[in-house]
Amino acid sequence: MSLDLLTYLFIGGSFALYIGIAIWARAGSTKEFYVAGGGVPPIANGMATAADWMSAASFISLAGLISFVGRDGSAYLMGWTGGYVLLALLLAPYLRKFGKFTVPDFVGDRYGSSTARIIAVVCTIVISFTYVAGQMRGVGIVFSRYLHVDINTGVIVGMAIVFFYAVLGGMKGITYTQVAQYCVLILAFTVPAFFLSAQITGHFLPQFGLGATLESGQSVLATLDQLSVDLGFSQYTSGKKSTIDIFFLTVALMCGTAGLPHVIVRFFTVPRVKDARTTGGYALIFIALLYTAVPGVAGFGRVNLIQEVNGPQNTGTAYAEMPSWFKNWENAGLLAWNDRNGDGIVQYAAGAAFDAKKGKPAFIDERGEHGQRMTSNAKTDASFDAAKQPFANEVYVDRDIMVLANPEIAQLPGWVIALVAAGAVAAALSTAAGLLLVISTAISHDLMKKTINPNISDKQELMYARLAAVVAICIAGYFGINPPGFVAQVVALAFGIACASVFPTLMLGIFYKRMNTQGAIAGMLVGLVSTVGYMWYFVFGGGNSADYFMGISPGGFGTVGMILHFIVALVVAQMTPPPSEEMQRIVEDLRIPRGAGVAHDH
Repeated sequence: MSLDLLTYLFIGGSFALYIGIAIWARAGSTKEFYVAGGGVPPIANGMATAADWMSAASFISLAGLISFVGRDGSAYLMGWTGGYVLLALLLAPYLRKFGKFTVPDFVGDRYGSSTARIIAVVCTIVISFTYVAGQMRGVGIVFSRYLHVDINTGVIVGMAIVFFYAVLGGMKGITYTQVAQYCVLILAFTVPAFFLSAQITGHFLPQFGLGATLESGQSVLATLDQLSVDLGFSQYTSGKKSTIDIFFLTVALMCGTAGLPHVIVRFFTVPRVKDARTTGGYALIFIALLYTAVPGVAGFGRVNLIQEVNGPQNTGTAYAEMPSWFKNWENAGLLAWNDRNGDGIVQYAAGAAFDAKKGKPAFIDERGEHGQRMTSNAKTDASFDAAKQPFANEVYVDRDIMVLANPEIAQLPGWVIALVAAGAVAAALSTAAGLLLVISTAISHDLMKKTINPNISDKQELMYARLAAVVAICIAGYFGINPPGFVAQVVALAFGIACASVFPTLMLGIFYKRMNTQGAIAGMLVGLVSTVGYMWYFVFGGGNSADYFMGISPGGFGTVGMILHFIVALVVAQMTPPPSEEMQRIVEDLRIPRGAGVAHDH
């Protein structure tokens, strides 16, 4: 059976499963639309939470990122997993006991302010749209390669699928769909990881792959270090980022994870407060199955890429002899070759293969003299001297293709390649659906019902939620077609914004009974504006990395925003009247251990 047919069967079969679940679990009330009726078992909720959180960034982009940046990628592993410890211990059970299932709802009721609620709605929407842009981009990448359509068309197909089961099923449909998607994505990531580990190291566990000894007698890490140095890169085990930037990025990702609105709402789909904590434990286990395999997959992919492109002697490979995977991804517009010295040999090394000032290669419908796909921004270098620069780079590789291309590079069976494609789509769509539901809930429940028109009926609120989801899907599709960066980079920005704007407000609302409305509003505004402003300037506004504050990159600046948020909120709270005695008693009661029983709304 051909690879194309296998891919259609795997992706088509998974789509049929998701849509079938959405029809079976169709939401008939606002409670089912928002929190799945509150009756999901903890283990199923743990799977759904893991799928909701393990997005295209985790499945598609994280291993690719670590493949290219080496040690610096450890911040993503530590931050994204450590955040679940914070969430399970410090936030989830208390928010569940408080009984408000959205971040704006908690903020509005805890601080007794419509203004605070509206600011929290804005924070939620900014975080969710930033996050969802990466998911739709991931869907487009998968479809562009495996369904032989351009990325933009792939994004539109993904929008149509999400529209169906998110708008129809709501949280009830999404929850059970995400249980299925977790099963698909974890198999799709770990099965090829086992194959790759066995092929390269001789044993099946990718978790121990980086330390395994190869036929050369060196470990995978030592081999990567040697290959990287030979080709002009820095050592794989050394990093370019400063220690302070790594630290601030890790903290931003960790606290951002604990403050993500679409993850927090998951703890309201279980019956009891105790189940909310249990959900966090299950989710961490399910996430660890993938995350502990990521470093090995990243290392295997990097070794395979270098050896496949540069050949066994590390001298390059004639384009005519390049394997089919290289040309497949070239045709998908995610890999390109620029024959800078005109010798017809593909050479991969450090440096930009194309004019960096013009950005990523823009592919055109022309072929070069060797049959390679041409780009409009090819960098011709008349002064190129092969004797002095034997390994000047000629290959552009999109970071987001590494996990998807790994099985093809390693020549794994066709069904494994098709499984990876289905898993990548599941990862992207599961998170996209959860984010879109959060956006629609923020608009229909927190804005329309709680702020603008409290008298609307349950049926009208459900209609507004579905209309908001439709609009959100269209906007998400636009960002997927016009992304601000590669998937993991875009997602990291969303975590930074959550870290600076939402996380401190929740923490102070739970653990500091003196925190009042004025402090919460001031803190959220300072955290949101400072972090978004910094990110916008350095990502979109042309800011130079040499001008980073204390050397902190945009992804890590969320930690600075969080510190500013805490300082401003606490200072303003001390200078203004305290909250009511009733609210202070509620906050005290919130932390009493007896809340491990059935939750009570206040």
